[in-house]
Amino acid sequence: MRSIALAAAFAALSVGAAEAKTVAVSAERLVDVTNGKVTEKPLVIITDGRITAVGRQGDAVPAGAEQVSLPGVTLLPGLIDMHVHLTSSPLYGGYTSLQFSDAFGTVISTRHAKDTLEAGFTTVRNVGSEFYGDVGLKEAIEAGFVPGPRVIPAAYSFGATGGHCDSTFFPPSMEQQAPYVANGRDQAREAVRRVRKYGAEVIKICATGGVFSRRTSPGAQQLTLDEMSVVVEEAHMAGMKVAAHAHGAPGITAAVKAGVDTIEHASLVDDEGIKLAAQKGTWFGMDIYNTDYTQAEGKKNGVLEENLQKDRDIGEIQRQNFRKSLKAGVRHIYSTDAGIYPHGDNAKQFAVMVRYGATPLQAIQTATVNAAQALGWEKDVGQVAVGRYGDLVGVTGDPLNDVTVLEKPVFVMKGGDVVKRP
Repeated sequence: MRSIALAAAFAALSVGAAEAKTVAVSAERLVDVTNGKVTEKPLVIITDGRITAVGRQGDAVPAGAEQVSLPGVTLLPGLIDMHVHLTSSPLYGGYTSLQFSDAFGTVISTRHAKDTLEAGFTTVRNVGSEFYGDVGLKEAIEAGFVPGPRVIPAAYSFGATGGHCDSTFFPPSMEQQAPYVANGRDQAREAVRRVRKYGAEVIKICATGGVFSRRTSPGAQQLTLDEMSVVVEEAHMAGMKVAAHAHGAPGITAAVKAGVDTIEHASLVDDEGIKLAAQKGTWFGMDIYNTDYTQAEGKKNGVLEENLQKDRDIGEIQRQNFRKSLKAGVRHIYSTDAGIYPHGDNAKQFAVMVRYGATPLQAIQTATVNAAQALGWEKDVGQVAVGRYGDLVGVTGDPLNDVTVLEKPVFVMKGGDVVKRP
């Protein structure tokens, strides 16, 4: 009798598991981010986390579907930020983070992930984290322990000894070195293999110096073309994309020649780099908002004057080069460097992009269809279309006229589950 009862229980569980959850979302408008066309009174059907139909209100709704009605709300696909640091907080700059244990960043990342998701960013690429914190965060989100976006982790970013990705804040008596460095072909290849072994899904290298490291110049190239080429070869062989932190013109040009997929920052790019990136289809991810925050709040948060000065020196140059590269036909993605400014404020960059030459639609495309293409996830994210994840963000107002409405979403859905509602 006991075996019969157990069999019946398992059968009931199997039936329940087979019953896919269906959600019908209706709203005032839906923006097609591929062309800017707007559908009035849309109806989006999501089954088992994926979009199964995109139509209009009045179309048939599957029996038993959960209905979500959003009068006055404009829908867009869930947004994508291609450059975040969820295990970092802008509140602790310079040496102030040393007051905390090594695990502090991983723990606070759970709050950052929640803030990012509620801001409408349902997918992020975390390009650099110590102690594999972003890998652990991704696992915790997927296991349902904490709310957050889909995370594509890079784990440790790496570069040359003494470079931007190394530990540069300590004297010789307190010798510190990043766990992975790329001094030559063999170390470059091994670094890719090791971070991949422990959960990295994208490779992040530092091709030049940086703003928030010590004793590095943002314009100086720090990895050779040969070293970067080996990284790209190894990563692409494993089916992984490569992102290169690169401020200076020589490092940007070398990274593009090496076949790097996305150039992060691209602050001091020259005409040669712009032309080459446009020809090769290399993506630029230019974080042109965060200077506003760092210059206003950085000193209070402990950021050293050396770093604030570098930030001042290149901030406006980067913004003008965004305008120039966009006009020249370089492909752009939405990369904000969240963690340098507060997580959850990701959408503030849209307005800066428009101020420096992008149309509202172009700005939105960087965080939707462009980002999806750069990830290689075109069939999963970036559009409200059949087959994609049920990722939606809703705003009041017209984002094609005023992108600042994206800073305050009233509705967020990830994979058919409501995260925020009016």
